[in-house]
Amino acid sequence: MLDRGSSPLPQFKILGQPVHLSPDYTAWLIDRLQQGIGTHVVTMNAEIVMQANHDSELASIIHQAGLVTPDGAGIIMALKLHEIEQSRCAGIELGENLLRLASKPEFNYPIFFYGGKPEIVKLAANRWQTELPTLNFVGIEDGYIDATAQAKLLEKIQTTQPKIILVALGVPRQDVWIRDHFHLCPEAIWVGVGGSFDVWSGVKTRAPAFFRKLNLEWLYRIAQEPSRWRRSLALPQFALLAVGERIKGKNKLVSH
Repeated sequence: MLDRGSSPLPQFKILGQPVHLSPDYTAWLIDRLQQGIGTHVVTMNAEIVMQANHDSELASIIHQAGLVTPDGAGIIMALKLHEIEQSRCAGIELGENLLRLASKPEFNYPIFFYGGKPEIVKLAANRWQTELPTLNFVGIEDGYIDATAQAKLLEKIQTTQPKIILVALGVPRQDVWIRDHFHLCPEAIWVGVGGSFDVWSGVKTRAPAFFRKLNLEWLYRIAQEPSRWRRSLALPQFALLAVGERIKGKNKLVSH
């Protein structure tokens, strides 16, 4: 997953985990596609940072990823503490942007969806096929398959060579899976999109724009899924550590 010619993006480490900075992540990824450069994209939020600091495998994957975007209010807050102005890049929005561009005649990139429950991934793919009739799906597969079906899935990905592969298995499973199978399609964009299929299928709704503008999407998710409250406990801990890191002032902006 090494760069072979794309313009490097600056990166900044937050509690030891890198995040790349860009005014337009989608355009950067499309440029890489046109150059034949594959990319593993990690959409990072505060929960993932805290998880990575206790999971060396996940941390290694984040450090090796071709692109780590700031997906989450906590990441944006931490960057602002260091006087870095960066717009949030949610995984669901990045996925939508890539799909819309992929459907344009000048691109016509083949698409693959993997993950989620069987009915969910089908509904998500149907939603996009209806909205973007020219979208070129070369395959979809749910995340509840056995070893035999998994082998067929990998063979299909290698045979069809999709250019955009969206994987919804949750963190860290989706990122481990992408890392392990990136070699099958080395010129593709692989993005871990978490629960995006649930939203695209219509089973769940995304936070209204008002919540997103105020960086309160996490609160809306807890209201929808009260069981998520335990995961949200990482947020205040992250905030305290980020403030402490700013006081120490050791971070530096570096090239990728």
